[in-house]
Amino acid sequence: MLIASISGIRGTIGGQVGEGLNPPDVVRFAAGYALWVKEESKKEQPIIVVGRDARLSGQMVRDCLVGTLNALGVHVIDLGLSTTPTVELAVTGEGADGGIVLTASHNPKQWNALKLLDASGEFLSSERGGRVLELAKLDVVYSEIDAIGTTKVQDGWMERHVRHALELDLVHVEHIRSAGLKVAVDAVNSTGGIIIPLLLEALGCEVVPVHCDPTGHFAHNPEPLPAHLTDLCAAVVAHGCDLGISVDPDVDRLAFVCEDGSWFGEEYTLVAVADYVLKHTPGNTVSNMSSTRALRQITEHHGGKYTASAVGEVNVVDAIRENNAVIGGEGNGGIIYPASHCGRDAIVGAALFLTHLVESNQSAALLRKQYPQWVISKDKLELPDTDVDAALELLVAAHPDAEVNTVDGVKFDLPEGWVHLRRSNTEAIIRVYAEAETQEKAAALGGKFKAELQNFMALSN
Repeated sequence: MLIASISGIRGTIGGQVGEGLNPPDVVRFAAGYALWVKEESKKEQPIIVVGRDARLSGQMVRDCLVGTLNALGVHVIDLGLSTTPTVELAVTGEGADGGIVLTASHNPKQWNALKLLDASGEFLSSERGGRVLELAKLDVVYSEIDAIGTTKVQDGWMERHVRHALELDLVHVEHIRSAGLKVAVDAVNSTGGIIIPLLLEALGCEVVPVHCDPTGHFAHNPEPLPAHLTDLCAAVVAHGCDLGISVDPDVDRLAFVCEDGSWFGEEYTLVAVADYVLKHTPGNTVSNMSSTRALRQITEHHGGKYTASAVGEVNVVDAIRENNAVIGGEGNGGIIYPASHCGRDAIVGAALFLTHLVESNQSAALLRKQYPQWVISKDKLELPDTDVDAALELLVAAHPDAEVNTVDGVKFDLPEGWVHLRRSNTEAIIRVYAEAETQEKAAALGGKFKAELQNFMALSN
């Protein structure tokens, strides 16, 4: 499978050209991106930073990518094994004109992807991403021999990333060091197994590694969800740890396990970090529309304004800037702290969370209990051959008492929770997310709106 979208190029490795992310596909999209960078930078030999997670296909895809960039006259700074937020920081740190991260994030090992960054180290806007896809369709004229690009291997950026996190004003290094924490780490055998222990050791923590060898042989499904983290939960309890940390393969999602082996909740990663940031720097917050209501409640408790953005990191970043938010992110454990940089960053998020945990003088489990209790249910509906927009309008009319947001699909805010219905960007489905005080209530609330939408779609046929 190959999915080329404005947010990047991802696909499975193997098969025929065009059926997955294979060498000719890498060459085509790398060329399109290189042409776009030349347009944007107005340079014949721009500089692009490249880094990759530890996937088995990473070196092969890297070789195809870097060779193509060089052949088009682009100079490459190769970070080797790295993380998405590390590459984002390196783009600006190296004064580069763009960046590419080779990672399929939480997708299984047969997937890989090209995540495309601009000169600010941020994901491309829809307009810019669309231009890259247009340029990827063109016949390419490669550079003559004297104009080909060079590649410079640049080590040490993960260490620089850690230092960057420790130097943030709200990261209180000595407080964490004095606590003498013991922390288990599950990095699903990718690059988080390098950088998370680097961070923790710099903070004086004892590290208990769980799947931290960056071989690319994922020990379990790489998405950091409770069902996949049984080894981490067991290690936390068996080793008497203060908490457990889980990251996805490219280290932009962050989740915690409490000292008793219970799940802190990836939705509550952002809630806890936002609570800490807002205590010290009052202001506004942003998350996407499918994130927990608890962030809104915490924000209003601190006197700030909460804004829900469309789904997608670039949309969250736009809303952060528009609302001068001091903290934002996504409910999947993605922390965006603009005082650092505008990208999801598990390193910065972990440093802020550990400061919050230590200074709260509570265990992780007790810290979790102090936040509002909400649970999200996720369902889907096959996209029918009918007028879905007309059906959604009927659904809105049927709930006049709900607070309705149509920025991205339709979200209904109700006293008992919320329901968000939106078309998937990658599948022929409508996603139906709902939140309520218990899993049962959330599933029932989502099921109610799903059934109503199905009825209205039948009327639209």
